Amino acid sequence: MFKAFVGASKNSDPAAAGREAAAAVRAEDLKAAFVYASCDYDIPAVLAGAAEALPGVPLFGNTSFTGVITPEGYIGGDAPFVGILAFSDPDMTVGVAAEPKDGCSVCKGKAIAEAALSAAGRADAPDYFYMAASPAEEEKYLEGIQKVIGRRPFFGGSAADNSIEGKWLLYAGGKCFADGCVAAFFWGGPKMANLFTGAYRETADYGVITKLGGERVLAEIDGVPATEKYAAWRGLDSEAVSGGNLLATTITSPLGVKDRLGKLIAIRHPMGGNPDGSMNIGNVLSEKTVVIRMEATVDELINSTGDTLKALIGKIPGKPVAFHLVHCGGRRAGIGERIGEVAEQLKAAAGEVPFLCEFTFGEYGFERDGENTCGGLMLSFTGFYEA
Repeated sequence: MFKAFVGASKNSDPAAAGREAAAAVRAEDLKAAFVYASCDYDIPAVLAGAAEALPGVPLFGNTSFTGVITPEGYIGGDAPFVGILAFSDPDMTVGVAAEPKDGCSVCKGKAIAEAALSAAGRADAPDYFYMAASPAEEEKYLEGIQKVIGRRPFFGGSAADNSIEGKWLLYAGGKCFADGCVAAFFWGGPKMANLFTGAYRETADYGVITKLGGERVLAEIDGVPATEKYAAWRGLDSEAVSGGNLLATTITSPLGVKDRLGKLIAIRHPMGGNPDGSMNIGNVLSEKTVVIRMEATVDELINSTGDTLKALIGKIPGKPVAFHLVHCGGRRAGIGERIGEVAEQLKAAAGEVPFLCEFTFGEYGFERDGENTCGGLMLSFTGFYEA
């Protein structure tokens, strides 16, 4: 029988924090533990403390932006934190693998998939899988994994720190690194459903990507420098779209790209404006496709969390038994001191079902008729259920 457990700690001692959070989830037949912690901790010490309380249980995850949310509420802020979501199920098999970046990221994705299969003692594709990566080449790691197992439903997000300084870390199987990828493959146990959305509204502003300066550099929209075009759409001055200002400017009005069926708009977060008028973007783009300017108020960003979890529950054809919630760190920054309202929304929607919410610098999910997708400024809410 499947059971999920949630634990958390704000102990200032990293090893003690790991032990305390892990002690709260200790149970028989534990098969996996998602671990999300503050980049301000000594992460190997956190993991050592957790492993002491959960010997032999695969521990994996990444650092989370400023905090986590559990049924206890928002945990984080000025103090370091750790949150754990653990699964217990005698019928579940889990294979976990991790590799730091070294050369070809597609090749690394393949190696990670092969190692995860080996760790599980399986040769067949998993029912679904989890992925965490550094915010740089997520799509390439995903491509490599899928070259081995095919397109299987997935969920997860990119590691984050508290100030976009590159202090994020990923970890699994005794490995801990800043640049690379972690994957966990799941067989048996509960079924999985994912709802992947930006929950932004489309505006009438859109244009064709006519020039890229790299996979993640948007140079021109409709033949016009990207920052100039965006500023014109919103009536902004050049200062608002220059350098790091662009990141904050676009939290409530990012760009979006539609999938081939129009069922999913993957959000593309402009991360910085360059002197030549180009934008650094958080995910891969393609020339001769359309970007749409999206919009949402802060109130809408907050309310979208509860609404999205309710919508996920509505699409689950069975009894929910756990939720793994990935919430963009950029959205969380835009919400600011009102993050407690998000916690209340999630707690109300989840009811008695255990859940853990992390804050990432990239989100991963899928729609039923589309491909597995990576985005930014999004919500990837995953429900585990029994039919």
